[in-house]
Amino acid sequence: MGDFSNALSNAEIERLALLSEEAGELVQVIGKILRHGYESYNPYQSELGSNREQLEAEIGDLLYSIELMHRNNDIDKWSVEAGCDAAIEKKPKYLHHQTELPRKITVEKGLNPDE
Repeated sequence: MGDFSNALSNAEIERLALLSEEAGELVQVIGKILRHGYESYNPYQSELGSNREQLEAEIGDLLYSIELMHRNNDIDKWSVEAGCDAAIEKKPKYLHHQTELPRKITVEKGLNPDE
């Protein structure tokens, strides 16, 4: 058997670990909302706010980890946005109760000042 090498730097591993952790925390909050509702909160940790507030905070943490990966060239922002646009095209047919749907987000490459 040969040596295993994922060819990842410590910084890349750290960013992937952060992304995984934040995605897991988001899933955990979603589970709380499904079981107890948006406005419920843990009476022993009321300082964390409602489940809705925790959801918003965790989405922010996940967006931060995604932006960190983009800024360090782990992922291509345009490819992520193209993936979102593809989802906008194919996911609505599987949604049965949504009245407001997202519109395409991709702007023409080269027009974004953060590019």
